[in-house]
Amino acid sequence: MLNNQEKSTLRERLFRHIDGIAVAPVANALHTTGITQVLLDEKKLSIANIAERFHGNEGYLNVALHVLASQGWLDLDIENDVPVYSINEKSKIAFDHFYLYDDIIELMQFSENYHPRKFESEPFKELSKIFNKYKKNYDLQLSSDPFTSEIQHQILAHIEGNIVGPSVVHLGMSGMFHKYFMETRFKPEEFHKHPESFTTLLDFFTFLGWFNKKKDSYEFTDKGLFFARRASAYGVTVSYIPTFRKMNDLLFGDPNILRINQTEGDEIHVDRAMNVWGSGGAHSTYFKVIDDVIINIFNRDIESQPKGILDMGCGNGALLQHLYEVIESQTLRGKMLEEYPLFLIGADFNEAAIKVTRANLISADIWAKVIKGDVSDPATLAQHLLEDYGIILADLLNVRSFLDHNRIWEYAEEKHKSTNAKNTGAFASRGLRLTPSLVQQNLTEHFEKWAPHVNKFGLLVIELHTISPQLCSQNLGKTMATAYDATHGFTDQYIVDIESFHNAALDSGLKVDRILFRKFPDSDIATVSVNLLKGF
Repeated sequence: MLNNQEKSTLRERLFRHIDGIAVAPVANALHTTGITQVLLDEKKLSIANIAERFHGNEGYLNVALHVLASQGWLDLDIENDVPVYSINEKSKIAFDHFYLYDDIIELMQFSENYHPRKFESEPFKELSKIFNKYKKNYDLQLSSDPFTSEIQHQILAHIEGNIVGPSVVHLGMSGMFHKYFMETRFKPEEFHKHPESFTTLLDFFTFLGWFNKKKDSYEFTDKGLFFARRASAYGVTVSYIPTFRKMNDLLFGDPNILRINQTEGDEIHVDRAMNVWGSGGAHSTYFKVIDDVIINIFNRDIESQPKGILDMGCGNGALLQHLYEVIESQTLRGKMLEEYPLFLIGADFNEAAIKVTRANLISADIWAKVIKGDVSDPATLAQHLLEDYGIILADLLNVRSFLDHNRIWEYAEEKHKSTNAKNTGAFASRGLRLTPSLVQQNLTEHFEKWAPHVNKFGLLVIELHTISPQLCSQNLGKTMATAYDATHGFTDQYIVDIESFHNAALDSGLKVDRILFRKFPDSDIATVSVNLLKGF
């Protein structure tokens, strides 16, 4: 049984693994194209200067260098709204070790032509070579200097993350971490049709201390169980490997590479099934907080309650089903559903999600309307509800999770210029760099579109956030902000810090219910918040 300190140490390792999945392709691209060397030579360069010299896409180059700053390998300053990157005492040491990422990136590119859910023989042979190199620390002379040693181990942890992350996700999604395997010894052939390859993988996990091996059988250690039970934590970042494979194109080529030949609903930048699987475990924590808000609202005097709930971005309908069950079993409204029925609306832009939600709610015997809706266009949604169903959007409690940062980009109007934007996030749209102030203007206008529809009963929202690179670099192993910034920055999504999020809401005429507000973790490195936004 692991004690709290041991769990904390392993959690830090897991977070560094996830950092590495995002950092490796960025570091490799910046190193092989010579940008890191130019930074060492010049010592300080603006992102505009770097983009001009290397004929790159300024927005995505800014995201990439922001990633290195979040790891502590560059310093970031903002001068006249332009990011300026400077080397520091860690830069040369880190850059001199970037060659260690080469094998991982070659494998990432090579595996594109193989099934993302299987350990096929050809890519597995290449992975086995990396196993052997990693076991010998790539023949690296580990420094006795604590400063250099820290960076070497940081990069080795990144490589380890690229080895174990995709493997753990594939095993988790295919049932390897079922109770049967976690509680008893097993042989490779019991689980995998290619036992020789699977044995090689298990032997590597045994090297890491995740398994004990006795003859030809394997048994989880406490350390292995820790990672197995958190396999989904790797899922979201691993699901963006299709984006990371296109790093050179994003930085120096066609910024629309991830949209070429893309049909409606066909996402090529992310493995959506993996993304949903990975996010499921993490979201349960935040849903518990939402339960408290829902119970509070639907225990009020019946005349003060919304007529129902609209879940924008309903996905598979799980949240809507969960909220209905909470209301039915734990609130005053639940006892009065015959007299005061609860209107449930699921809305999503994706047709496949609409079909899945509809089927799941029917299966659960829950009455609901499931319609197409765009988080960037509440006016059309409101008109649709009124004309087709006689439902007024403003009479509903609006709920959504991790969606507002994925709104369609529109350039903000001049009236919000210089609104109090203080965040140091890196943002892009089709390769063009967007300033933090412009992004906050855009978020303010986004909230303004929703304000007339949520003034009365509110907008209950779970959102993802960024933190400053400096704060992130001071808390490596305690936050996944580096990976969040990379996965969202390279795919034109706009995560801002909590303060900027709240300021945009206030500028739009919505107040934050401070009593119900929660953030995770409850500290200055919070990257998730739960908010109820209402009119004044």
